[in-house]
Amino acid sequence: MSNSTGNSTDSSSDVPDLSQILPPYLNLPPHLSAHKYFFVCTLTVAAWDTLVLSPRTWRLLRSREWPPLKLLFHFLRIWMPVEFTIVGVAFFDTKWSQAQCSRFFLFEPICTAILLAACSLVHVIRIHAIYDKSRNVLYGMGGLLALQIVVTAICCGFYRSTPLLDGQGCIAEPKAQWVGIYWLSATLTYTASFVLAVRRSLRSLKVKQLSYWKLMLRDGLNLYGSIWAVNMVNMLFWFIIRPTGPEDPVRTIVTSMAAVLTASMTMRIILAVRGSLAKGGAYAVSSGSSHPSRTRSANTTHVLSSARGAGAGAGGALPASANPVLSIGRVDQTAYAVPLDAADKGGTDWDGKSSVGGRDQKEGDIFPVEVDSPVAVAVPGPEGVHVTVDTETNFDDGYVKEKN
Repeated sequence: MSNSTGNSTDSSSDVPDLSQILPPYLNLPPHLSAHKYFFVCTLTVAAWDTLVLSPRTWRLLRSREWPPLKLLFHFLRIWMPVEFTIVGVAFFDTKWSQAQCSRFFLFEPICTAILLAACSLVHVIRIHAIYDKSRNVLYGMGGLLALQIVVTAICCGFYRSTPLLDGQGCIAEPKAQWVGIYWLSATLTYTASFVLAVRRSLRSLKVKQLSYWKLMLRDGLNLYGSIWAVNMVNMLFWFIIRPTGPEDPVRTIVTSMAAVLTASMTMRIILAVRGSLAKGGAYAVSSGSSHPSRTRSANTTHVLSSARGAGAGAGGALPASANPVLSIGRVDQTAYAVPLDAADKGGTDWDGKSSVGGRDQKEGDIFPVEVDSPVAVAVPGPEGVHVTVDTETNFDDGYVKEKN
């Protein structure tokens, strides 16, 4: 009995400890192992986003305009996957030494600061646009952006390389907990953006009633909310969860995912803009009635014309046309034409159309035409009927009443 007991004890003592057998890149502490798995998810999201947005990126690239939002979109489109591909190589390459990491670790915080600044600039431009170019909104959002740029630039100097073993990866971590204001400054910007976007959407219900679900999809509130949520989760890891030691990278587990999702959702905010991206894009609903302080604009002249026969009469101004057209002219030499015969076949708002042509233009949609186009020319006599109506809009330049 004693011999059997002694033999079993000796056999158990001969079993080596796995931590002494496994190489460093496989012998990982729990938080570092979770960090690596989560970074794999981050790279998967970045790759998936790059592939999914390729067709819409190509359509946007082919558009003629190059406003700031389009430039920022293509910058984010390239910068985000390139940055995290390089960071992933340093993180997973088992031959990457800590000596190399000591010269490389600042790459991620600096590049991510640039990425977040570009995303925040998109939010400033877009929120400024949907609030009818309000200077108060511009100063408020612009101030938060300036604060974010200054704070992130300063905080980059207070990162260090996480003291890991060779082959366990290269990770940048803060020297102190207060360095978390790097992400706090960005979170403040996205919180303000989310709150202002929701507030603007709720105000639009006074003009056009929608269900909350359709309102969220129309104005992209799910995109703003996703950015805010992932940054708030990142704050949880930075300021609430405590690391077990200097080699524990738990504070930075969510930072890469937060940056990737912020860039991804911001690009979708740009793609969801109705109409042109110039000057930040338009809003889906006119806010004229929600601004009681604005004065009533001048009258708008609508021209209802329908050609009859092969010619347009003595003037010859209009060619033959089978369908009547309602054209709306402005003094800035721009007109909008609506085919009246197809008005019931398609909507006359921009709710379903993004900046890259999310759906094909249907008959009945409002589309711009030149004033010298036949459908936009007022013809005296029986070939055309002038209709003048009063409208209340929020355009600063307004419309003027054409003398008939």
